[in-house]
Amino acid sequence: MRGPLVLIEPYANRLGGHHQHTLPALAQARPGSLVIAPHGIASEAVCALREAGARLVTTPAGLPAVVLLAVSRLAAGLSAAGQRVLRSRRWPRRLRRVPHQITLIVRCLAEASALRSARRLEPGADAVVILTASEALHGAAALLGRQPHLRFVHEAVTTEDTVVRLLGRLARRGEQQVIAVYPTQAVGDQFATAFADLPAVVGAFAVDDGRRLSAVERDGGRAAFGIPAAEAVVCLVGGWWPYKDITVVDAALDRLKEPLHLVVTGSLLDEAVLTRWRSLPGLRVHTVPGPVSDAVLRLVYAAADAALVTRRPGTGKESGLVMDAARLGVPLIVSDHDPALTARLHNQPWTLTFPAGDPDALADALHTVILQPPPLPGPEAPCLLGMRSAAEQADFLTRTFAPLRTKES
Repeated sequence: MRGPLVLIEPYANRLGGHHQHTLPALAQARPGSLVIAPHGIASEAVCALREAGARLVTTPAGLPAVVLLAVSRLAAGLSAAGQRVLRSRRWPRRLRRVPHQITLIVRCLAEASALRSARRLEPGADAVVILTASEALHGAAALLGRQPHLRFVHEAVTTEDTVVRLLGRLARRGEQQVIAVYPTQAVGDQFATAFADLPAVVGAFAVDDGRRLSAVERDGGRAAFGIPAAEAVVCLVGGWWPYKDITVVDAALDRLKEPLHLVVTGSLLDEAVLTRWRSLPGLRVHTVPGPVSDAVLRLVYAAADAALVTRRPGTGKESGLVMDAARLGVPLIVSDHDPALTARLHNQPWTLTFPAGDPDALADALHTVILQPPPLPGPEAPCLLGMRSAAEQADFLTRTFAPLRTKES
């Protein structure tokens, strides 16, 4: 039996997102693991972690960790105030970016606080991992936290401007105490130029817990939304962020000629768009306000003949929605926004792929599902997308962390 992990999740206080499933799955794979949630944790996650036998810490351990988190929270207030004041586009772009640069420092300080707590509470962990890490100041987090670690970097939300870039350079020696884990090669390529000296590996973040939807759950999902078994259902899951092409969904739904049920859940959603969809003839819209618990999310997927995933061309981050569909056993309608993902899904009977940004092609795919729902993905689907089981993922993290332990020794 392997030893415990230290799992740091700054977003554990939020429902939804990758961490909601991956965090308890990893804790279950390594009983006795230490979970550090510097900003608190959602009640549902608390129950799952207790069942997994994890130790949960939501307050910093030791004076340095307390100070780092306190400064982080003060800076977070400054950033929030700055974003409110500089919200108008009349301000120069460079000035409007300042609060977001402060946010990068805020996240670095919170990570450093959690790393200090990890070093104090579990110095012999098999691996120390930040599951949702900032895209900047990797070395600074390691130096301030005095703890080598792995960090999953999911995407670049904010790029570094001059001051933050300078801070990163001053802390560059700390990058040798860090290994970045990029969920996709596209994300790795995106960061390769900005952080050429940062050690990195590529590995999927989502894990397969083997809990596919059962026939009973599928019947229950239909019943929950009052949808007859013979009628077609597509689900649209997740907040409508800029990289999600809701415009093409809007145009495709307007082209439908056959009846369809659409189950929509997520946060944030555009109520004006939903109102327009509800007025379309033949389209029945069922809305589940988000964020939602894992149990409710399973209900949404269980009701669907297919899950719809649309992205703008060039979006290469790991899609938790695609991973969820594969591990739960739900067919997919997915845009070809990511060539690597499209190649993996090529010729899979449970997947309908359409050109990104093409509403006519999406409407054709929706009609295909209405007339003949695709077959369910088999149990091999998660592996096809690079997902490991939770135990395999824990072993991967342990192996990846081993060189950092050797360096520290």
